[in-house]
Amino acid sequence: MNVDYRDHQTALRLSEKIGQLVRKHGEEIKIMHVCGTHEASITRFGVRSLLPENLRVVMGPGCPVCITPQGEIDAAIKMAKDGITVATYGDLMRVPGTDGSLADSGGDVHIVGSITHAVELAKKTDNEVVFIAVGFETTAPTSSVALLQTLPRNFSILCSHRLIPPALRWLLEQVSESGAQIDGFLLPGHVCTIIGLRPFEEFPVPQVVAGFEPNDVLYGLYLIAKQIVNGEHKVENAYPRVVHYEGNVKAQKLMQRTFDVVDVEWRGFPVISQSGYAIKREFESYDARLRHNLDFTSKEVKTGCICNLVLQGLRVPTDCKLFAKVCVPHKAVGPCMVSGEGACNVWYKNR
Repeated sequence: MNVDYRDHQTALRLSEKIGQLVRKHGEEIKIMHVCGTHEASITRFGVRSLLPENLRVVMGPGCPVCITPQGEIDAAIKMAKDGITVATYGDLMRVPGTDGSLADSGGDVHIVGSITHAVELAKKTDNEVVFIAVGFETTAPTSSVALLQTLPRNFSILCSHRLIPPALRWLLEQVSESGAQIDGFLLPGHVCTIIGLRPFEEFPVPQVVAGFEPNDVLYGLYLIAKQIVNGEHKVENAYPRVVHYEGNVKAQKLMQRTFDVVDVEWRGFPVISQSGYAIKREFESYDARLRHNLDFTSKEVKTGCICNLVLQGLRVPTDCKLFAKVCVPHKAVGPCMVSGEGACNVWYKNR
């Protein structure tokens, strides 16, 4: 099927085809996507309004800032308060820790566009500079490239990279144990550009890699619905103009060279097995956790926020009693309202 990624007539035809498939299936279908950019496109362009009532599309843990654990945010805030220069991406600035955020820490905190900018910052000062490296497989290769270069002695990295496939495995395990519903995954185009399709082939549900235009999303949903009706489960690539089966092999080798795969906590989740990166011993002199003896222990804080349930696809932002009342982008209670990739932020801006 040829897809015009912006044409509204194409959107209506895809909507009709999806409706025919869902009616043929006869039962409710729940599809989860794991990308904040997908949620932004779905919400901004009203994609859900084109879908039949018994097809639900929910957001999973596809916002890297949202799932960065409170303990890691607290460690970054402590460094800033202790006089260490902290550099990170702008959408991490207001993510709440136990008590406040980096934005109101009063420390020397810099917004940078990349780890390269953080390295340049370290070259211009004698102060210790720590880059908070958040992100999924999409941004992890940039950290790898930096580690393989000659870095300033006053520079180190707080590694907060997370891996998408283990999170999907955890979600499907919960489905098996609790009877919750996930009938298919709309896979993130950015992540799949790096890791390809193979890591997702173990999962026994329909999966489609999709781009980010509204018709990309609708076409991906159509292919998932088609698999469900046909009783299939496979990984299809509906984003071939960017994603290839093997992914970016060079980037994968860089990550293998610089990182160990470890068990890590996700905000809103427990510790997920083999779901994050830690800097290899060879590069430990640039590991901020070791250099500054950081404690990543998260403390329980009761706020009424249901971000954990939103990230698990069990609730939507408007289910939260704080949404658009106590919790707003400039004064967020939970991380899902902070980042432009967070479901609450997206829903707030596109109300």
